[in-house]
Amino acid sequence: MDVPDLIRTLKGVPETRLRLIDLTWEVVDGEGAIDPDKVALNYKEISEAVGEAQAYSQATERAVLCLKDLARSDT
Repeated sequence: MDVPDLIRTLKGVPETRLRLIDLTWEVVDGEGAIDPDKVALNYKEISEAVGEAQAYSQATERAVLCLKDLARSDT
């Protein structure tokens, strides 16, 4: 794959919004501290969002490794 093809492919990857970011804002109090009661109320959803973020992180790491391998093979 040449660089223009790679760029076109990467541009086609949709933006990902991790729920964990939005949930974080839902569990902080007015002073920005995490509210344990709010965390407890949203525990299941937070746990699922953490799993989602971990999977996204692992997939991103694999993509980076592939890109590095591709870059090495072109030199």
